[in-house]
Amino acid sequence: MPWPSRKRDKGAVADKKEPDAKIAKTEEETPDKEEEEKSTKPPAGSSKSGWKNWKKTKESDSSGEESKITYCHWLLKSEPESRLEKGVDVKFSIDDLKAQPNQTTFWDGVRNYQARNFLRAMKLGQQAFFYHSNCKEPGIVGIVKIVKEAYPDHTQFDQKDPHYDSSSRKENPKWSMVDVQFVRMTKRFIPLSEIKAHHLAHKADGGPLKNMMLFTRQRLSIQPLTQEEFDFVLSLEEEKPH
Repeated sequence: MPWPSRKRDKGAVADKKEPDAKIAKTEEETPDKEEEEKSTKPPAGSSKSGWKNWKKTKESDSSGEESKITYCHWLLKSEPESRLEKGVDVKFSIDDLKAQPNQTTFWDGVRNYQARNFLRAMKLGQQAFFYHSNCKEPGIVGIVKIVKEAYPDHTQFDQKDPHYDSSSRKENPKWSMVDVQFVRMTKRFIPLSEIKAHHLAHKADGGPLKNMMLFTRQRLSIQPLTQEEFDFVLSLEEEKPH
């Protein structure tokens, strides 16, 4: 029996500021706003030095010409803590994924049109960060890969599912899903607060995370990443947390 729909209803909610914070409205109902976590400045030099060190490793590969932005990696948000939605627990952590047959499952329950379009743009073999959201300490915990491209999300037709959509028709389904497979855990947990410190520094110095959608469209549960964004965030797993 497959896991219940667990990723999102109409979209990602803002990550909690603290454990008892109220759940925000969905992204379709509420315009984007600044991340709810406190914006603490990074320790002096920490973020910029991380960017400079990363930049040095990339300079030899750069032609100096600015290329067109393309998205080839992804960030997928899921909730690791129990939360009932229409009587169904939508919890789904990376450990739950690892427990699935062949460590593979469908990524269902997306009910935001932009997030759905990102799902439909995913290509076989592309990698994504698995991001724990709406919990005490949100952040990146692992890496998954796309093993089946977009196809109709069956939960939209299931009246017992919290993500049932009575307006969707089988001859023209509104919602899609993909299959993902566990690749590995990140070498360490990469918290949102650390990624945000780099984002704020990069906004000032032109680093790779300056336009990262995790902060510009943070309510989306499916987010694209450029190669530079993916590589920089991945490089953080090699650093000691500040």
